[in-house]
Amino acid sequence: MGIQEKIREIEEEIRRTQYNKATEHHIGLLKAKIAKLKAQAISAKKSGGGGGGFDVKKGGDARVALIGYPSTGKSTLLSKVTNAKSKSAAYAFTTLDVVPGLIEYKGAKIQLLDLPGILRGASKGTGRGKEVLAVARSADLIVLFVDVFNPEFDGLVEELNDVGIRLDKKKPDIMIKKRDTGGLSISRTVPTPHLDDKMIADILGVYGIHSADVVIRENVTQDDLIDVVVGNRVYTKSLRVVNKTDLVNEKYLEQLREKCGDFIPMSAEAGKGIEEFKEKLFQRLELIRVYTKSRFEGVDYDEPLVIKSGSTVEDVCISIHRDLRKNFKYAIVTGPSAKFRSQRVGLSHVVMDGDVVQIFAR
Repeated sequence: MGIQEKIREIEEEIRRTQYNKATEHHIGLLKAKIAKLKAQAISAKKSGGGGGGFDVKKGGDARVALIGYPSTGKSTLLSKVTNAKSKSAAYAFTTLDVVPGLIEYKGAKIQLLDLPGILRGASKGTGRGKEVLAVARSADLIVLFVDVFNPEFDGLVEELNDVGIRLDKKKPDIMIKKRDTGGLSISRTVPTPHLDDKMIADILGVYGIHSADVVIRENVTQDDLIDVVVGNRVYTKSLRVVNKTDLVNEKYLEQLREKCGDFIPMSAEAGKGIEEFKEKLFQRLELIRVYTKSRFEGVDYDEPLVIKSGSTVEDVCISIHRDLRKNFKYAIVTGPSAKFRSQRVGLSHVVMDGDVVQIFAR
């Protein structure tokens, strides 16, 4: 029996089992077995190699993946916001390869990938879905892109979840340190009503872990523990876009918001919602602009250094040149992060959007 057949068999058993306190433990073990099989399937795919057209070199300050069903207008959006020419037409499966483009916004260079439309079952290989979703794992942000007449975000989230991509979640605060002997030592800093010691021991046992120090620092579930044990999960932010909204009225959109939550209304063909899309990308990626100052040339306002929010002067040094970190003496910062103009700071100083930084080296 193949891996996918084993997965389907266990999934069917879960569907047949009514969830309650008495079956919670059994279902948790079945979930652990499914997660292990899916991880094996991903590893097997990697070792076997992939098809052409899906390996795109990372470029720019951040990478964004467009994920959607066929014929939703992703290719049209790519051509509107970048200089890339992704083929588009009014029928499904136009884009057969990953097509990259570059958005330039507020000094940032954002690589946007138009991925082939996926079908239900993509995570199991339907329509080369595994290869498509594997590219999404490398993205800093995933855009869920749907048609106004088929606004099925949940299906896209489910497919991404099945290949280990967790949208808008942080990694569970669970530490597992394996040991050769001594059994399991489990400690918590908060109660975990959904995860007792026996459940933890049995889930770890599925993965052959019988001796380890386990520390749990937040209220977690069986699924959270499984994710940490499997270890191949990717935690990525997302942005939701509904295209072709020029074809419906405002009342329809309000009903859609009640059903789907917040999203960007767009008509890629008509160019509506494009600027809001760019701004939301910039915000969700948490990018900031830092301006460098030279002793001889002054402040370079034309080419800001674009880095992640929360970055330090050390990160600024590394972004400019690695040797600058090694030879760093001090920096002078003027702007939102400075307590006063021309503040002298060290490597650990956290910079903010709009800061001017001058680095002094030994």
